[in-house]
Amino acid sequence: MRDFGTGFGYLVQGQKWVGRHGRWLGFGLLPGLVTLVLYVGALTGLGYGADDLTAWATPFADDWSSPWLGVFRGTLTVLVFAFGLFLAVVTFTAVTLLVGQPFYESLSEQVDRTEGGEVPESGLPLWRELWISARDSLRVLLRVACYGILLFACGFIPVVGQTVVPAIGFCVSGFFLAEELTAVALQRRRVELKERLGLLRGRRMLTLGFGVPLTLAFLVPFVAVFLMPGAVAGATLLARDLRGENEPDTAEPATREPATPAPVQAQAQARS
Repeated sequence: MRDFGTGFGYLVQGQKWVGRHGRWLGFGLLPGLVTLVLYVGALTGLGYGADDLTAWATPFADDWSSPWLGVFRGTLTVLVFAFGLFLAVVTFTAVTLLVGQPFYESLSEQVDRTEGGEVPESGLPLWRELWISARDSLRVLLRVACYGILLFACGFIPVVGQTVVPAIGFCVSGFFLAEELTAVALQRRRVELKERLGLLRGRRMLTLGFGVPLTLAFLVPFVAVFLMPGAVAGATLLARDLRGENEPDTAEPATREPATPAPVQAQAQARS
């Protein structure tokens, strides 16, 4: 559980970083606001139409007696909306990062700069970076959709579907949310999607410690917009940890002699 706490710590540190650099927080709100408006409209439409969609998809239940018809379709409607919310939470980050790609990349570079060491740059033109981000986001979305369909089916299992499945769903969302956010820093380091997923799986609890609390926070309306800049900053710190860049270089030459204070040097020169 130590890694879980460390991952959560990076999330907190990222929010503190943008708090100290208010200019980055201000510029980071616009992409999130644009994306939020689109998603609120889509989820509102799904909320109003989920019951009709359920009725259309289950014509075989039209002749069921009460209360079984209501229970069955009511449960299915809730699962449909939950599945839509699950996809919204995971894809919100990808769409927001795509909309605000130039800004978030600059923010990530600034975090690297303030942390010391090298500031990696991809060296690719903007259109190429956007293409890579969109392509990788689509690949991640396909993976999420597969997990979502499986979890949706497991949701019909009594008791397990109402307890274990939602918990697993939050873990899956948190993992892929962390992947999308760390991709900003790792793509600048020329780390491909397959290798990124390998790094995150290798430190699974660290990844979940960062991603799961953020997933839960993103469920609160409007919170995602304000947390996005800090989430990118924290994900950059997480990416540095995954790559071993946060470890200080404490090695010193074995034959290093202590420096002679300046006043002592001056007295020695006077005597000579």
